[in-house]
Amino acid sequence: MRNGIPLILLWLLVLAHGTQTLSAAIADPPGAPLDRRAGLIEVRKIWDKAPHNAFTDLLWHKGKWWCVFREGSAHVSDDGALRVIVSDDARDWQSAALLTSPDGDLRDAKICLAADGSLMLSGAVALRQPAPQKHRSLAWFSTDGSTWSKPSIIGEPNMWLWRVTWYEGTAYSIGYDTMAEQFIRLYTSNDGRKFDVLVPQLLGEGNPNETSIVFDPDGTAFCLLRRDGKPGSGLLGLSSSPYKNWSWKDLNVRIGGPHLLRLPDGRLIAAVRLYDKPVRTSLCWIDRTGRLTEFLKLPSGGDTSYAGLVWHGNLLWVSYYSSHEGKTSVYLAKVKLAEE
Repeated sequence: MRNGIPLILLWLLVLAHGTQTLSAAIADPPGAPLDRRAGLIEVRKIWDKAPHNAFTDLLWHKGKWWCVFREGSAHVSDDGALRVIVSDDARDWQSAALLTSPDGDLRDAKICLAADGSLMLSGAVALRQPAPQKHRSLAWFSTDGSTWSKPSIIGEPNMWLWRVTWYEGTAYSIGYDTMAEQFIRLYTSNDGRKFDVLVPQLLGEGNPNETSIVFDPDGTAFCLLRRDGKPGSGLLGLSSSPYKNWSWKDLNVRIGGPHLLRLPDGRLIAAVRLYDKPVRTSLCWIDRTGRLTEFLKLPSGGDTSYAGLVWHGNLLWVSYYSSHEGKTSVYLAKVKLAEE
């Protein structure tokens, strides 16, 4: 017996669900905080063709899966490019596009649907130095995922507009100061190409940077925020329209690569990098009081995180990258969540 489970039952679980599901179900000791009712159905490596494949996002659109990420020779390198891959079944993937820049390292691809129904890809270019600027945020648009527009420069120099979220026809994005990470700034846009400043300094404590925003049906906005200073714990922000005043709740844990998703039942789920050993990419619940509860560690380690999240077919689909198998590669996880 292992953890009180008869050997024959273990074999039945393997046959019925596969080894990944089994390991998620029995790996942790009794009393561990992970939610036993959640199950890792499958994890599949979907791309590893570049020396370094990382910083992902995921979208389900018109019967196809779209995954975007950065390819390069290293975690930071001048040859960084944004790869777009597509699949009908989330198993077999083909390259749809590769976006490059003569100006420097393209980083941290994010994909969403713009208000006009077109695909919107956003990221930033780390400019080759010496240069008068360090970073510029960019956006591209496409109707088919293969042919993309020329990049539109969005936001201001040295402000990294981390992720774009559309709500009722308006795009919202929080940019962070890449010169010193001293503050974050809230932007809005009607077309995804021209972003105006809504809140010049949204927060200025603890070296704030990466963010993810979601909206409740009543218009309440939630922002998951990474900080790397003192204090260096993550925050959950809340605001109501017109989103000029925010309250912040301390998560009391350091997080990286944050992404936030609102489930149809209203629960908030986050994919984050957790830094207490072992470093890992994990799924967590977040309640409105700012309490973060890890419930499922994804197979990951080393250089890892930066997930995309999609709720589809009553399952949670998670793209992320990890180096736990040696080469830094892109993975897709399929997760069954517990009902509330």
